[in-house]
Amino acid sequence: MEMCQSLPLDCLISVFSLLQEEDLIRASTICKEWNYAAETPWLWRRLCLRRWSFCNVSQLLSDTGTHSWKAYYLRRSHLEMKMKTGRSYADYTCNSLRGHKGKIVGFAYLTGNDGCSDVWKSTPVVCSASTDGTVKAWDIHKGVNLWSSPAQSPMKDITVDPVQSVVITSDSTGTIKTWKGASGEEVSSFLSGFSETTLLSFNHKDSSFLMVGTILGSLLVLTCPALCEVSRHMVCDSFRLNLLLSSPDKKWILAASKENFNSSPKVFYSESACYPAEDEDSLCHSLPVTGCFAAVFLPSHPARLALIQSDGLFRNKTLTVFDLTLKESKYKKEPQAQEVASFGVELSHSSDVILEARGSSALLVADGNHLKVYTFKGDLVASFEDHLQPITGLCVDSFRVVTASRDLSLRVLTWRNDPEHGLTLESQYHLLGGSLTRSRGFTNVACDYSSIVASVESLDGKDVLKAYTFDF
Repeated sequence: MEMCQSLPLDCLISVFSLLQEEDLIRASTICKEWNYAAETPWLWRRLCLRRWSFCNVSQLLSDTGTHSWKAYYLRRSHLEMKMKTGRSYADYTCNSLRGHKGKIVGFAYLTGNDGCSDVWKSTPVVCSASTDGTVKAWDIHKGVNLWSSPAQSPMKDITVDPVQSVVITSDSTGTIKTWKGASGEEVSSFLSGFSETTLLSFNHKDSSFLMVGTILGSLLVLTCPALCEVSRHMVCDSFRLNLLLSSPDKKWILAASKENFNSSPKVFYSESACYPAEDEDSLCHSLPVTGCFAAVFLPSHPARLALIQSDGLFRNKTLTVFDLTLKESKYKKEPQAQEVASFGVELSHSSDVILEARGSSALLVADGNHLKVYTFKGDLVASFEDHLQPITGLCVDSFRVVTASRDLSLRVLTWRNDPEHGLTLESQYHLLGGSLTRSRGFTNVACDYSSIVASVESLDGKDVLKAYTFDF
């Protein structure tokens, strides 16, 4: 007790800043003065930002009247412990979302848990589209269908605009529609004239847009949700434009065809595509590679783009990394791409390769039943062969990686910062999706911070969504 009284408050706080969570909690039980110092919000804020540097500070601080930094730290670390152990009887619940009478062509989170203040109030909603011609919204915590659209032509693709709470779909007749996320009420319709389209929702300067890749290689830019055409661009004539990505900072759009080994991917400066000026061409650049079939922007390096390309003749493919810039002079602006890394990767199923990224340097390649992790310079960090059949989906965030497979299992892996070897990935456990006698396995997977949703291809033609929710 004498030691408690001998140190002033600011000195105690300074000493406590050297402690980890367990020691700080233990110190708070020693005496009244230590408890007061250990409850200092600055200490817990420091622990939060050191462990989760991506915390949305402003969002969390807006709830300080209800929740504290300490409460946030304890709640979120408790959740991560459950996601790391994955015990079905204690850590998560699983709901089967049934109702579609056809194949599920896609699904996406309309609302979800982002890992910030939503750890207290998240009610994730997932929307799905099917060849049965319907769009459905699901409360994945309760496992119930919130609304379903009237049946129409078979659906081809789905995306969402969470900012406006809008769902966007395309069907086999070339009709693109927007729906209110809260009710399923139809908002607008656009006749594209193309039987197959690829959709990408896009927000720029407080406005929402929809990028549409067509079966004949053109890129359409529409307003959202009104679906008025803004601009149109040719990317790869007569080949399906089926690879659309936007950079994390929304300054760049990648458009490519995975079907033409002779075409080059194009990057568009998004402002020129969304706000075209009269008598001026869009600002786009053809990358100096051909045969692109997988690509990703690195989350913590918004202008860094990685892609895998091939000439279609050899098993060995090349993974190339570019940094994108906009060169400005007195009279013009010109997009440029500087190659910063390139290395060979051996792949066995090039048409099914999935490429994802973490941070500013980690690249994940799923090929067949293999998952490999590279640095962007080409160093192999880790390799896994946890699945018995090909990987069909890959979801990556700052805490974990989830793979979906035709063997009807999801594999959960978690990131760890090793003091000696740096960032590493550790395989943890399987989540099972049911019986292979009734299905052909998982076809895709998506995650928010506290849940996992995956689609199952059923043998009876009525696909199902499986939702795994980790309890706080």
